[in-house]
Amino acid sequence: MRLRLITVAQVIPLSSSMQRIVFTGEDLKDFITAGPDDHVKLFFPQPGETYPILPDFRPEAGREALRDTRIIARDYTPRRFDPEDGTLIIDFVLHEEGPATRWAAAAKPGQQLGMGGPKASHIAPDSCTHHLLIGDDTALPAIARALEGLPPGKRAVVLLDTRETERSYPLVSHAWTEIHRCQPDTITTLQDLLRLVVLPPVRDLHVWIAAEIDTVRTLRDYLIHEEAVPRSQIRAAGYWRRGSEAGGGRVEE
Repeated sequence: MRLRLITVAQVIPLSSSMQRIVFTGEDLKDFITAGPDDHVKLFFPQPGETYPILPDFRPEAGREALRDTRIIARDYTPRRFDPEDGTLIIDFVLHEEGPATRWAAAAKPGQQLGMGGPKASHIAPDSCTHHLLIGDDTALPAIARALEGLPPGKRAVVLLDTRETERSYPLVSHAWTEIHRCQPDTITTLQDLLRLVVLPPVRDLHVWIAAEIDTVRTLRDYLIHEEAVPRSQIRAAGYWRRGSEAGGGRVEE
């Protein structure tokens, strides 16, 4: 994994729970992000410090260097990269706790982070006419990118459990798009929302799910066992884990 050093150029509050940060840096000159759910690993400074602690990937450093407990790393989806002006946008959900949230909430121009990745990109098959995108706040950057990349003639159904509104985090697409949101006191979970929505035809459907990892497992199992969606047509990932500052992971068998 190539490591880069990126510098905060601008901080844009989108809402009380979402912070947009624009990064620049010489290391971004050859940066590429091709897939809407690409993720980069960001390396943060220790509390009270200004420079991030980066892993040492040199063979001579040995495996112990990669287990340095001082390293603070979290995965994020690039919201947008402009190769012309070399700016990278990453949107941070401001959770109640965690070192990444604390850093993002107080970020100022000139501060730096380390960054690695993305390792690989996933592109939905072009043969899929219908797309089902399901996620929470942490999935919004990837969902926004996926919708922006869909051409006219495609159809997308989006299910959201988010504190953001269409004004604070607009979702735009050339495709026909139907967006459903959880509602306080009525439809409070993505599971409830999924059961109420009429799904697109399964034959040419691509499903993408990202949220809390146990929620993702439940949604994926429902689609497989109750809606007969083939496993091969579902891409699912837990972006976070309830009760833990660590992340989630891919949800498969």
